[in-house]
Amino acid sequence: MSQAATAHAGVEPAETPLTPDSWGKLGMWIFLAGDAVGFGALLAAYGIMRATSGDWPDPYHVLGINLTALMTFLLICSSVTMVKGLEAIQRGDRAGLRKFLLITITCGTAFLGMQAYEWTHLIQGSEHHAALGLGSLFGATFFILTGFHGCHVFSGVVYLTVILLNAGHYTQSDHNSVEILGLYWHFVDLVWILIFTFVYLV
Repeated sequence: MSQAATAHAGVEPAETPLTPDSWGKLGMWIFLAGDAVGFGALLAAYGIMRATSGDWPDPYHVLGINLTALMTFLLICSSVTMVKGLEAIQRGDRAGLRKFLLITITCGTAFLGMQAYEWTHLIQGSEHHAALGLGSLFGATFFILTGFHGCHVFSGVVYLTVILLNAGHYTQSDHNSVEILGLYWHFVDLVWILIFTFVYLV
């Protein structure tokens, strides 16, 4: 056998740096990257239509921001409690994980309830029916953007509930599912901050 063949035979195959835990995180990052493209396209379409429309209504007067500011505050708080929940299980504190997950779920559910109230008020009780109708560009983009995000919040609340129900299985050394959940929830929070800024404030 030649020296080259001997050297080649002695080389062990390289191991992949990806572990089962990192595969899960990679999968979530890929999903979030695709989701970010979707939200980015919707926000870009909103910006283009607003910039090129001659009669775009003032969002502040049509929508108001008091309730939505509270909704935004709740989501920001829920990101903090999500971090606290992860920190708790990293210490092996399952009770702390359950407590902070429950608070996060409560904040997410309250957000959805307030969004439902806002939609009902805007559709049925607002004097700006023409601006908010699905036949108008403003109304269509507003309800599509906020509705798409609302679906993500609802999915996140379901996701949080599943993790809460399985909280007893996580340990100080085995909590990868909680970390992956945190990635998703922080993404939902960040996207809402962008929507709140570009749709309600700007």
